[in-house]
Formats: sequence, structure tokens, C-alpha cells
Amino acid sequence: MKLPLGIHVGERLSLEQTYWQAELADQNGFESVWVAEGRLARDGIVPAAVIASRTRNVKIGTGVVNNKSRNAALMAVTFKTLDELAPGRAILGIGAWWEPLATKVGQPLRKPVASMREYITVLQSFFRNEVVNFEGEFVQMQDVRFDSMYRENKPVDIPIYIGAVGPRMLELAGEISDGVHMDFLLPPSYLVGAKEAINKGIAKRTDGKDSIDLTQIVACSVNDDDPQEAIDACKAFLTLYLAQQPHIAEHCGVERELVDRIQERAGWPATPEAIKKAMPLVPNSLVQNVTACGSTDDVFSKLMEYHEAGVRCPIISTLGDKEQTLTRLVQAAKG
Repeated sequence: MKLPLGIHVGERLSLEQTYWQAELADQNGFESVWVAEGRLARDGIVPAAVIASRTRNVKIGTGVVNNKSRNAALMAVTFKTLDELAPGRAILGIGAWWEPLATKVGQPLRKPVASMREYITVLQSFFRNEVVNFEGEFVQMQDVRFDSMYRENKPVDIPIYIGAVGPRMLELAGEISDGVHMDFLLPPSYLVGAKEAINKGIAKRTDGKDSIDLTQIVACSVNDDDPQEAIDACKAFLTLYLAQQPHIAEHCGVERELVDRIQERAGWPATPEAIKKAMPLVPNSLVQNVTACGSTDDVFSKLMEYHEAGVRCPIISTLGDKEQTLTRLVQAAKG
């Protein structure tokens, strides 16, 4: 395979589609499968475990779970268990959740960088199989470790990737994590500033590492018969994100006025019908800047553009005709 690639699966897919994509990735030399957990549509851990049981080689990451809804000890033992199921293949992708959902469920974002530092520090202590004592502002642990009543406990090698977008979280990722798992809808040009922030964090490391990994989810849609249909599939997705996760707008070059107009048309929570009404506000040029859409050649060229900008492993998230998108990209990667 010319280009390291991964697959992103989530609530937009049926479970049948999820497992088919993961198995196809495993059979065709893809590096990783990342299971989303964003909206209150589907948990990410259960599908990750099923994928682990159905595959043999591909790595299984969460893309991403959040550091608010699961206690750090529970998160640690969850990934210890996933490592038992798929030794050496589990990756913990973790983010700070997003507004307004966090507030709507009683977990408003407050000091997201500080809380992420505490949470990951505790996770790493668990993964080293240490007794954990930690008294932080957000995380408290008192004399706890993995239980060894039923089996011998050993350190587990679980890489931690932070789902970072803003410069302070990117810097933290460079300082304490194993990688950055970047979100959808960021143009390749965004990587310039992102890498600067990551490198600023790497300079603070005390473990001797001089680099971390960089993956990025890329919304992809292929239609060789009707490229505009593929563009429209990505346009609907971008419109939804701008309506419901407007923080992404400042990072992909969208003016606040456009976001306000989209939100006014879409409402909350946005329905497919409302998104369709808001889509005409979004120009093709914006869609093609932050997604990979159109013909097979268009999409693969865009993935290469992300790779050349510094993304070691682009992560394909299929939209539109999902089967055509994935199978054509598999062929292109092998060709």
C-alpha cells in the first residue's frame, strides 16, 4: 500500500456496515480502524470490542471517547480489557467532548486542557500497573490499581492519542501523549500551525521522545459517475457540523455570519430535512477545501495532500455511496 490508511466508523453507519468496513480494512492491509463516539447515538466501546474479535491485524482505536463520561479508572480497565481481546492492537483516542452537548448532559467544559492533563496522567499510571494516588482538581484517586485477584497484572502498552484541534490542546498532546487524532473538516493548511503547537509541546517532554504520531479523519465521498453527488454528500456533512459543532468553523475558515445563518435554518437538533435546507448556503469550494470528494482520483489526491502536509496516516470516513467510496479507495491505494 502506497499510503498508510485507516478507516473511521461511527453512528452514521449501520452496525453491519461498520463490521464490513472494519473487516475489509483488515483484509486489505489498512493500518487502523477508529470507532467514533460523538452524538448520543451509539457507544464506541462495544463496536470496538466486536471489531477486535472479528479482525486479526488491524489496530483498533477510539476516535474519540471523551474524558467526562467515564471515570479514569474505568476507562483504564476498559482498555486493559480491549488489549486482552486484541493484544497490542488497542489505541485510546480521547477528546474533551464538545459543546453544547457537554452542558446539556450536565458536564460543561471547564478548563479542558487542565482536566485532560490530569486524566491522561492517571491513565498512564494505571497502564504502567502502578498504585495510583492522585489529588487533582478534576481527577481524584486514592490507593487504587488494577485488581490482581483473578489474573496476574502486568503493564499494558496502550498508546494514547488526543483528539486535539486548538493550539493549547495540541501542545499538551505533544508534551504527554503518543499521538494526535485530528478531527474532520480541517484543511491541509491547518497542519502548519498544528505542527508548530505540537512541536512546542514535544520540546517540554521529559521521556526523551522527539516526535509523536499524527492521524487525521478525512470525510471522503467517491462517485465516478456523478462527482457532484459525492461533493453534495460531503456538503451535507459539513453543514451538519457547522450547525451542531460550530467550534470547527474557526479552524476551517468559515465566517461566523455563515455559521449563524446555517444554525438559524437547521435548528437544534438538526434533522436531515433541515440540513438539506441549509446546504445551499455552503459553497463547493469550501467543501472541497476540508473534505476529499468527487472522483476516485480527486479523493485519493486529496488524501495525499493531507499526507504531504504532515498527516502520517489519513483516516477515511465514508460518506455518500459508502461501498463505492471505500472499495475504489482500496483499489487506488493498492494501485
